[in-house]
Amino acid sequence: MGGHLGEQPVATYLEVPNPTATYPTHPDAQFPKARGDAITGDRYWSKEFADKEWEKMWKRIWHVGGRVAQLEEPGDFITHNFMRQSVIMVKQKNGGIRAFHNVCRHRGNRLVAVAEGGVTDHFTCPYHGWKWNIDGALDWVQDEEDFPQGSPCAKLRMKEVPCETWGGFIFYSFDPNAVPLLEYLDPLPTLLKNRDLSNWKRVVWRTLRVNTNWKFASDNFNESYHIPSVHPQFQPMIDDHYSTTIFEMYPTGHNRMIEKLQPSSRWPTSNQVMELWADVLKEWDLDPADFEGRAQDARIALQQARRKLGPQRGYTYFETLSDDELTDQFHHTGFPNLTMTGTPEGLHVFRTEPDVEDPNWSTFDYWYIVPVIEGRDEVATLYGMRPYAETTQQTGDFSAYQAEIKQGDFLTQDLEVAVTQQQGLHSLGHDDAYLAEQETRIRRFHEVINDYIEGRR
Repeated sequence: MGGHLGEQPVATYLEVPNPTATYPTHPDAQFPKARGDAITGDRYWSKEFADKEWEKMWKRIWHVGGRVAQLEEPGDFITHNFMRQSVIMVKQKNGGIRAFHNVCRHRGNRLVAVAEGGVTDHFTCPYHGWKWNIDGALDWVQDEEDFPQGSPCAKLRMKEVPCETWGGFIFYSFDPNAVPLLEYLDPLPTLLKNRDLSNWKRVVWRTLRVNTNWKFASDNFNESYHIPSVHPQFQPMIDDHYSTTIFEMYPTGHNRMIEKLQPSSRWPTSNQVMELWADVLKEWDLDPADFEGRAQDARIALQQARRKLGPQRGYTYFETLSDDELTDQFHHTGFPNLTMTGTPEGLHVFRTEPDVEDPNWSTFDYWYIVPVIEGRDEVATLYGMRPYAETTQQTGDFSAYQAEIKQGDFLTQDLEVAVTQQQGLHSLGHDDAYLAEQETRIRRFHEVINDYIEGRR
């Protein structure tokens, strides 16, 4: 039997674009629709399909390489390894950031073998000592006079890749003719314009190796249909029902979903104030008893309380957020592998990347990026209180990952299902996904991949 929807016999979708929206919008928003391309299991485990993704898509899109805050002084650098490629992003003496292939053009040795660090002026190849300036120039080689074709210093530079920044993120592309970053990201910068992401701090950075294909996360975050089964703990305060959720897609391949912060309309308990919802209300001086029998009405009251009390409690950034952004969850799925979920407290960032050898494996990154609250030196995260400071990376294998979280660790819940789904996608009994309308963004995501592979993008 299906779930309950209170007393409503028939549910409909909210209008997109919303003409009365009280949150950042974009005129290109469309209600999700798809051609109907099949989503077959081999897309998740076929090496041949993975090779097509690399040649036709990954070599053309913009990749997130890191955060600007990691580069404080000229010569500071970070590296990002993707498949068999490695890119160095380095801060220049003029304050800008440039990105280069992490390879010495002498005989192909990697220049840098660490994830981040700093140099004074040069990257020195550990094999023969060639010195490459942080601006890409080759400044010194041993026995310069011994090259019959002429000095390498006069002929060679590090091979540069396009590099741009937005929102405190550093992006690069393997495509020398990549479209400008803001054009590629459109409309995400507009939708997130009320959040000063450039000055927010990354307080959680976890990287896990997971036995599943990279596409699981984009599939997962392109719908909320799984929440009742996988995340039942959110029933008291996240409305996952499609009739109250905004679903949008954009021509660039990016998508958005907005879920209201209120008890789920899916269940007869939608008017009851349960413990998790009561805790949120009490934190902002609202009496849960005032909303018994009409629990969803507390969402507007919570917006008003946060608007009134936020600045005096140090949440000065609340002044830049719209009313809906003071409560609701704004899920932005950036094609192909970046999800940014905005809440009143911060930004949850998810990035998945393919394994270099086996499409059955991927790397999953979770970052939590937050604004500073005046008068406080710590912030609440999934993993307890953390200082308002740029954190370091924690790595591991998901099979060894453990987290004790009061409300339940949604990462563990999502990744456990991802592993079993990857196993099921090999089954001879699976042919195509059979999707509900609220899952249309999943099929659209796969169709955009097909567009890249088949030359339509």
